[in-house]
Amino acid sequence: MSDQITNAKSFVHGLALDGKGSGAATEKFARTDQPTWLHLDYSEKDCASILKSLELPENVIDSLVRQNTRPRTIVEKEGFLIFLRAVNLNPGDDPDDMVSLRIWLEENRLITVRQRRVFSIQDLRKELEDGRGPENIQDLFITIVERLADRISEYVDAIEEKVGDFEDSLETSNSNEVRKAVSSLRRQSAQVRRYLAPQRDALDSFYRQSKGFLNEEQVYDLHEQADRIVRYVEDLDLVRERCLVLQEELMNRIAQEQNARMYVLSIVAAIFLPISFVTGLFGMNVAGLPGIETPTAFNLVAGSMIVIVAGIIIYFKTRKWL
Repeated sequence: MSDQITNAKSFVHGLALDGKGSGAATEKFARTDQPTWLHLDYSEKDCASILKSLELPENVIDSLVRQNTRPRTIVEKEGFLIFLRAVNLNPGDDPDDMVSLRIWLEENRLITVRQRRVFSIQDLRKELEDGRGPENIQDLFITIVERLADRISEYVDAIEEKVGDFEDSLETSNSNEVRKAVSSLRRQSAQVRRYLAPQRDALDSFYRQSKGFLNEEQVYDLHEQADRIVRYVEDLDLVRERCLVLQEELMNRIAQEQNARMYVLSIVAAIFLPISFVTGLFGMNVAGLPGIETPTAFNLVAGSMIVIVAGIIIYFKTRKWL
């Protein structure tokens, strides 16, 4: 059975905790007094059979290998089923395309299942191998939640910093470039918030139903992590509002620029409209036009147009339109 698990394509790693912050590779994942952590890849076809060999309930196995999930907590008689999301830091992927992490939590056994790499899990594994990790399964789960929250915090802070940069450079930046960047930030924050809001509810549900499973200190730590997720959801809401304000400012700026251009064109049209009328009138190719035989007629017409232009400009000045 041990060889079947460790040689499976879905097997990522398996550690046994020694209660002192260290974890060593193990091949024993059955229900025992030895705290163990098994990490699997549900995209491999043999993942379901491995989970079945570990005597997990059928409904739990179906949930762990399901293609699409959302953050939530389900309480079973044998343990807890928790679905969380992590920031996607895999090369070539968008961070806002969050990675699903499925967790089966028992008294002395933790099974985590993912499809794409979760860097928080890799960091925690290294800490255990270096002797700097959690001492038991409960602390291990809370540390996983904490590491996921740390990555989310970095991502949310980066989004807030970008919004702040756009706000500071709004007057000097290219409007079209800023508008596209702000729209992208709104999309990213909306996608991350889509999973963080139910993740907050999932952690809160586990917090309320796990008081007999966790000690007082662990309950407090879990509550702190749930509160962090609440703050990140609020921060993303604020980012969305700030992006809306930025977009409104950009639209106002574009509208002002267009109004300024239309104002200039209107002034030019107002000045040249009477001149165009005079030139059009005297440019008609019909008999009877005055001044055709008079040498000074052109000077009189040109002078009258100059007087008209000067009169229009003086009128605009008195009306404070210029």
